[in-house]
Amino acid sequence: MSGAGAPKAGSIDGRGLHVVVIAGTWHETISNGLIAGTQRVLDEAQASHTLVRVPGSFELAVAAQAAFAGGADAVVALGVIIRGGTPHFEYVSAAATDGLTRVSLDAGRPVGFGLLTLDDEKQGLDRAGLEGSKEDKGAEAADAALRTALVIRELRG
Repeated sequence: MSGAGAPKAGSIDGRGLHVVVIAGTWHETISNGLIAGTQRVLDEAQASHTLVRVPGSFELAVAAQAAFAGGADAVVALGVIIRGGTPHFEYVSAAATDGLTRVSLDAGRPVGFGLLTLDDEKQGLDRAGLEGSKEDKGAEAADAALRTALVIRELRG
């Protein structure tokens, strides 16, 4: 796992932004860690936020689309997909990634990408922002969504 080259996070003023956090329900310990990191960053930035749970990672894109239709400035999509013994992993990972990209581009608003595609559970625990984790991908996804929403706001005047 490499966090090398990651930008240094600084404070963000997210006041006036509404972010919808959409999280799958698979792999509860990991997903709850991602949610906690996301919410911490959004709270520190003083951005308003709502948490919505969907059954799995495949459903993230359609929920993100609905969040944007409802006026969200940004979405943070959190999911956990762990490789199994069938091609299902590749199909769900690709569909979720492609769907979130399409929704973001169609809406012209950012989706913070917190979808973990993993070989095993340990990789997820190392990235979930839990005590002993090496990384906090939920926090990183929230940070990216907020910073991009602010750039878009600035570009649009």
